[in-house]
Order: sequence, then C-alpha cells, then structure tokens
Amino acid sequence: MSDLILFWHRRDLRISDNRGLAAARQRSQKVVGVFCLDPHILQREDVAPARVTYMLGCLQKLQQRYAQAGSQLLILKADPRAGIPTLAAALQATAVFFNQDVEPYSRDRDRTVAAALREKGIEVHHFWDQLLHAPKEIMTGSGQPYTVYTPFWRNWSHKAKEEPFGTLEGVEGLTDTEQKAAQAAGVIELPTPKDLGFVWDRDLFVEPGEAAAQDLLEDFCERTVWEYKDQRNFPALPGTSHLSAPLKFGVIGIRTVWAATVAALQNSRSDEARDSIQTWQQELAWREFYQHGMYFFPELADNPYRNVLKAFPWENNPDHFQAWCEGRTGYPIVDAAMRQLNTIAWMHNRCRMIVASFLTKDLLINWQQGEKYFMQKLIDGDLSANNGGWQWSASSGMDPKPLRIFNPASQTRKFDPDAEYIREWLPELRSVDTEALVTGAIPADECDRCGYPPPIVEHNQQQKKFKERYQQQKAESGRISDDR
Repeated sequence: MSDLILFWHRRDLRISDNRGLAAARQRSQKVVGVFCLDPHILQREDVAPARVTYMLGCLQKLQQRYAQAGSQLLILKADPRAGIPTLAAALQATAVFFNQDVEPYSRDRDRTVAAALREKGIEVHHFWDQLLHAPKEIMTGSGQPYTVYTPFWRNWSHKAKEEPFGTLEGVEGLTDTEQKAAQAAGVIELPTPKDLGFVWDRDLFVEPGEAAAQDLLEDFCERTVWEYKDQRNFPALPGTSHLSAPLKFGVIGIRTVWAATVAALQNSRSDEARDSIQTWQQELAWREFYQHGMYFFPELADNPYRNVLKAFPWENNPDHFQAWCEGRTGYPIVDAAMRQLNTIAWMHNRCRMIVASFLTKDLLINWQQGEKYFMQKLIDGDLSANNGGWQWSASSGMDPKPLRIFNPASQTRKFDPDAEYIREWLPELRSVDTEALVTGAIPADECDRCGYPPPIVEHNQQQKKFKERYQQQKAESGRISDDR
C-alpha cells in the first residue's frame, strides 16, 4: 500500500510541468492535491474580483485534471497554518510537498506550516517551481543579489534551463474512509466567487485552466512571436502573449514556456524573428528579476527601494486620484488605458508604464496608491511584477537611470499614432480629429460636446515640479547619487 502524499498547490494550478508534484509522484503512487482558500489573502483590500474568479475557474479545471489522473484536489477554506497540518494529520499523510514562493507573507506562512507538520511527524519537501532559476542561483561575482537588470539578464540567460517535467498520471486517490476524514478536517466543495464575496459579471480576459493556457502559448508562438519586438508596444495590436495571468497562478509551467521560446528560435528564419524571440525571453527574465528582488529585499512590498523617494513630498490630491482611477484626466492615452483596466481587468504593458508615470510624475501622487489600485483590478495582479513596475515608473526602484518621465503625447504618437486604442476605449471621442487625440490638444468646445474633461494638469509644469522635488530630496539626503 502506497504512502499518502499531500501536495499543497498555491501558485502552481496545474498537473503538467510541476516540479514539486512530479517529485511527489516519484515518491508515491498515492498523491492527493489540496488548495487552501486563505482568509488572510482573500480579505485583503487589494484583491481583484476578476483575479479571484479566474483562480476559482483554474481550480475547477484542476479538479477535473486530478480526476482524470485518478485522484482528487481537495479544497480548504481556512488559515493554512492550521488547516494544512490538521488535514495532513487527519489523512495520516506521510509527507506534504509544495513549491516555494518569494513573497514575504508566503515565506512566513510556509515556515509556520512546515514547523507544525514536523511537530506532527509529517515530512516536508519544498521546491522552486515558478522560476527558471531560484534566487540564490543568480548572484553577482561577489555573491550579492543583482539590483540592475542588464547584468542579471547576462548571467541568467547563459544558465542552462531545465526541460519541462511530465504530467501527473496513474495515481490513486482517497478511500471512502479517508474522504470522510478529509471532510471532518474541513474539506469543502469548491465555492463560487459570490460565495467568497466577489462579483465579476463580465467575461474573463483569459479562459481559466491548463488547456487554455497551452492554447494561448501555442497560438502566440505560431502567429505573434515573430513580430513581438516591433508590435508589443502598440496597444491597439494583438502583439503580446496574454500569458501573464496563467503565469501568475502557475497554470502553465515556466519551463514549458521557455521550451517554446527555444523551439521558436530553432524554427526562426530571419534575424528579425530571432530578435523578437529574444525580446520575449528578456521579458521572462524581467519577471524573474522582480521576483528575485522581492525575495532578497522583502521590504519592497511596503517601501521604496531608493532612499530618495522615502520622504518624497507627494501632493496626493484625492480628486486627481479619483479622476485617474476613472479615466477622466483629460489625457486620452491615460484615460483609455484606465478604462481598459476598469472594463476587462487587464491593461497593455506599455500603457501600464504610461499611466504609472502620469500618476507619479504629472499628478504627484504616491506610487503606492496606484500600485494598490492595480492590484484591486488586475486579473494578473502579482506582487513582485506590479511592485517592480510601479517602483520603476516612480523612480524609486531598481533602475540605473531612475529619473524617467513619460510624455503622454509623445508616447501616443509613437505607440498609438492613429488613435485606434484611444477610440476603442474612449467611445465618446471617436469623432474627434486624430491629431487632437494624439497630441491631447482637444479643443474646449469639442470636450464640451463629447462630455470629455479638459486636462486636469499641465504636463510640462508638473514634470518640472517633480524634477525639482526629486533633486531637492537628493540634496537633503546628503547624496550625490540616488543609490540606496
């Protein structure tokens, strides 16, 4: 009779290319999955209804995948620090396997769960799965974590990458007696978003589940990746992979994604295509750079990386923040992006940079307000990526040239020159002249006719004000550079 192994799923909602799950199957034929709906996470103020809806959809698909493999995925709704040890003991599990995370709360939680399991005589085995390279594998020559992307990429890109792991199959599930014990230990039916207090009444931007994520990857590699470098910055074009939500929840394995980039390189027939594929690989490395940063500098979750921004005199005008949230700033590219976010719970990456720069450099509002709003909306909201992107945009993050300011008009001229994206998300402006939309110089009578607000601030004045305050903060901190 096989030992029962409990596999604790978190950000790895799949049975294919799952390092920890593959190790559990190698140990025993009797592998049962569990996912814990953690009140500490679900009750936070920055949880997006679309993200919860997508996660629950992925869990439903994962339950089906477990059933096909011969086992079950159990659902708990409890503090995992108590729920996981209680369930493991009730099932007389020999061991609990799980994949590690970089986030501060997750790491503290996992240490507590592991200690409780060991006290009960239950083995604990954990693995790195959501990264191609674990944090301590990519270090500087002096053994320090990287704080600049380019040298990180050079090191990271030259490391050998593992092949994908296989798919779970041929496993045993719980007996009737064990199922009753699991229910007594708190196992429940998978709830709906409404059961958890979340309402998302629109279609999801991406379909949940492993099969859907694999389809996205294959479609991207067949159609889009060859021109990714040229098209990825144009929000009106379907130029990106749309894999951010699947990667956030681990619905697809990162080794599977990397293997697809290698296969695409082997099939490429031009330097332009190879450049595009490498550009996508660099984006995957950015994902890992930010996760490594969160692992080594957990204070990033609550504070700016650079000292110069720690006491920055933000204006934090609540009316301006509300206008930004609603897409009513009078800057068409900014407003279009915010309307996209509010409507489909996703925003094009170029636009994320534009609106973040606008909030911090034009409205002089603390980046943490924008970071939180994004997490309250995004289907792919991820602490490391979201925090890293916002700190980069706010001049507070890991950037060798931190003082970057995006001009909304020049960004529009480069990346939405025909105002297609603006017209899609700001239907009230569809009849306005393209040049006016691109420059943002919409005549006042046109604004009145369309019911669209005039600009709430003047870009040149505000960016000058930000620069002056930034330099003043540097001087007051007694530094000649804005290093930590």
